[in-house]
Amino acid sequence: MKILVVCQHYWPENFRINDIVDGFLERGAEVDVLCGQPNYPAGQFFEGYDSHSVKEEYHGPVKIYRTFEIKRGNNSNLRIFLNYITFPIASYIKAGKLMKNHYDKIFIYQLSPVMMAAAGLRIKKKKKIDTTMYILDIWPQNLYSVLDIKSKLLRKMMYKISMSIYKKPDRLITVSEKMRRYFIEKLNRPEDNVTFVPQSPEKLYEERRSNAELRARFSGGFHIVFTGNISPAQNFDMVTDAAVLLKDEGFTDIKFIIVGDGMSANDLKASVEKKGLSEMFFFEGFRPISEMPEYADIADALIATLKSEGVEDYSIPAKVMSYMASGKPLLIAMDGEINDIIAQAECGLTSDPDDASELAKNIKTLYHMDEAERKKIGDNAYRYQQEHFERDKSIDKILEVIKGGEQ
Repeated sequence: MKILVVCQHYWPENFRINDIVDGFLERGAEVDVLCGQPNYPAGQFFEGYDSHSVKEEYHGPVKIYRTFEIKRGNNSNLRIFLNYITFPIASYIKAGKLMKNHYDKIFIYQLSPVMMAAAGLRIKKKKKIDTTMYILDIWPQNLYSVLDIKSKLLRKMMYKISMSIYKKPDRLITVSEKMRRYFIEKLNRPEDNVTFVPQSPEKLYEERRSNAELRARFSGGFHIVFTGNISPAQNFDMVTDAAVLLKDEGFTDIKFIIVGDGMSANDLKASVEKKGLSEMFFFEGFRPISEMPEYADIADALIATLKSEGVEDYSIPAKVMSYMASGKPLLIAMDGEINDIIAQAECGLTSDPDDASELAKNIKTLYHMDEAERKKIGDNAYRYQQEHFERDKSIDKILEVIKGGEQ
């Protein structure tokens, strides 16, 4: 089986589509990828790439077709908008070249924007190729967590565009049961035409690995680690407010270790400076995914927050699944289905996404636990992840759905 994967983001950027493609290869499939120029999350092109390096290359056995896109740059609203529209247009044009290739299936890995599916849908229509879309970011709701769009007319237009795209694939995969129900009802699709397959972390998150230099740098205190994209959606203002409350109570040995980059990174650093929290926050910047087990190793807790925008009601964040695989206690400040999962797994503490005092209280609760108690909570996280969100089970299920169009 030869699969064309369409997604704006792919290696060397750190997205789970990289691991899913590896999973397809492990199971005997051939894979081509149509994607853009790597510049996420910092907004600058990776070394060896620029806006004009529209090229074909190989990553292992995977042939990659890259298209033009405007980089995210300083991650302003304008730059993100330009980035969002250039890849769909450029890849739609590039799709004409791919018409000559033979593909058995098309797999669209839909992050933001939903329009990134355009090229895959063009090839599907022209060549009558069975197509599956995996919906990670539900649109237009996810758009509003990144860009502040007030216009009712624009919101109505984006809803119509999004729904018209979601109607076109042969099958849909969603990342939560609530999202599955949403598309069944909104699109009037049959029950067996929309499948829930949770996001599952790469196997490397299960590794238990230490880094002596990192351990030496963070040798004392209570360590709360965040990894991933730093954007407005992460609601870091609430986290820094919680840190202020902790500092005022004398908990200055609590260290927030931020591993990642993104459009709000500079704003977060400025906020930390303004609130007098420099001794509590440590910015590691963008680090390779291979180093994540080393940062999990120094963590007493792993933190994930998300603004209350309505998006979280339909999603189970992939970051949380990776945290669970790391086997450490979780601090979650979100709405939605994820809170039920944390409660069922007994693997951490949850709080309202807008309540800094509640987050601070949860941090103090974990802080005062002894190491054995925290280890038990972390073990619960790993056990639940293995049972419900294990990587190989998810990839097998995705391939099962992709093959569903075969007679």
